[in-house]
Amino acid sequence: MSDSSPFTAPSLAPALARALHDLLGPSGILTDAGDVAPFTTDWRSLYQGQCAAVLRPADTAQLAAIVSLCGQHAVPIVPQGGNTSMVGGATPDASGRAVVVCLSRMNRIREIDPHDLTMVVEAGVTLKAAQDAAREAGMMLPLSISSEGSAQIGGVIATNAGGNNTVRYGNARELLVGLEAVMPDGQVFNGLRRLRKDNTGYALRQLLAGSEGTLGILSTVILQLQPQPRSREIALCAVADAQAALALFGAFRAQDPAAIQAFEYMSGTGMAMVTDLIEGATLPLAEPAPAYVLVELASARADDTIRTLMESVLGDALESGTVLDAVMAESESQSAALWRLREEHAEAQRRAGASVKNDVSVPVSRVPALIERATVACEALIPGIRVAPFGHLGDGNIHFNLVQPEGMDPVAFLARDHEIMDSVCAIVRDLDGSFSAEHGVGQLKTYMMPEWRGGAELETMRRIKQALDPRNIMNPGKIFPAQPT
Repeated sequence: MSDSSPFTAPSLAPALARALHDLLGPSGILTDAGDVAPFTTDWRSLYQGQCAAVLRPADTAQLAAIVSLCGQHAVPIVPQGGNTSMVGGATPDASGRAVVVCLSRMNRIREIDPHDLTMVVEAGVTLKAAQDAAREAGMMLPLSISSEGSAQIGGVIATNAGGNNTVRYGNARELLVGLEAVMPDGQVFNGLRRLRKDNTGYALRQLLAGSEGTLGILSTVILQLQPQPRSREIALCAVADAQAALALFGAFRAQDPAAIQAFEYMSGTGMAMVTDLIEGATLPLAEPAPAYVLVELASARADDTIRTLMESVLGDALESGTVLDAVMAESESQSAALWRLREEHAEAQRRAGASVKNDVSVPVSRVPALIERATVACEALIPGIRVAPFGHLGDGNIHFNLVQPEGMDPVAFLARDHEIMDSVCAIVRDLDGSFSAEHGVGQLKTYMMPEWRGGAELETMRRIKQALDPRNIMNPGKIFPAQPT
């Protein structure tokens, strides 16, 4: 495609195609089937869509112009960052009418302020790149998720990602100081203010965070940093069950709740998948256990207080039988190896077969009840099903994942995904939890919204969506269930 020859797409008006070509040039537009394909399938391969083109703006001005042009022609827009959504939140539908707006070219880290402890980053910066930049400046971006090498900041904030350090620092929303976003009419909302106190009406940045691209497209954000920890201790513990894991969490919290940076639960079934299917992943304990906990403590102090705390709590837990066995990392490489056992759970489950993922949360005290009751329910529903829960016990978010029985047809297993999810979620609801803890609603869980968030809550969401996006061009089909015509 040359500069003088605008691209064509059957679903786009010729005038729109010419305007987009003039705006972005050939380097900013993808239309060839092979180039477009990665943008139309989600990470889990649950959804296969089509799009008229993939548009790649280089800055906020181009992004705003794209939104304005598409709005004039009523063309749906699907914002996409690293395409790591677990619920199909960044995948277009099958109509081919939508354009995918990929933000990967907007990838500058504009500023890091050591006094404010903030960083200004564009939406296309990967979370890992932002973490590395903060580290090089002597600070830490505490948000950490398994897909951080691919996930981009815009998507991370738009979905209010949680991750491993939520127990100490909160979700993405808690780390968001300010943002810039392009609204559905093409206007640029400039909220790039790094103020700790700014009580001037509605907190629009908090409305956009977690909106999954349905209210606007984030272009630049200001994130809260923390001092880089100067001491850090990591341990892998074998426990009998989730109740013992909860007791261990309580023991650490009773001593120093501010020291807990991560507290992760893993089932024995899930750990066995990791060690069996991930090359180089080995269990550094004498024998397998029914369940495991990975605990990380950290402090900005350089003394050995954190190590003393870890040894003291684990010593008492081993003596009481709360912990069956434990190992502490003695080097950075050992720390990475222990964390790898946790981070490879999603990939190991994908290699083990088809899986149904339940990203759910309950009050921390009810995590053991969730795991016990949901395990019984799922094993009764599908004999031989492999129950492999893992996740953030410290904040009550468990990924209650189910892997197909060995030898079962994966298509037949996935055909029962709603039945399986509903079985788990019935227990979650009875425990006063949520059907979506950190992955969002996307298009996978829209059918749950009326029952879980119906009445005034869902109606208010619809009114906000209608007010800001009356033509419903921003990521249609996500969050909201289809209404009868």
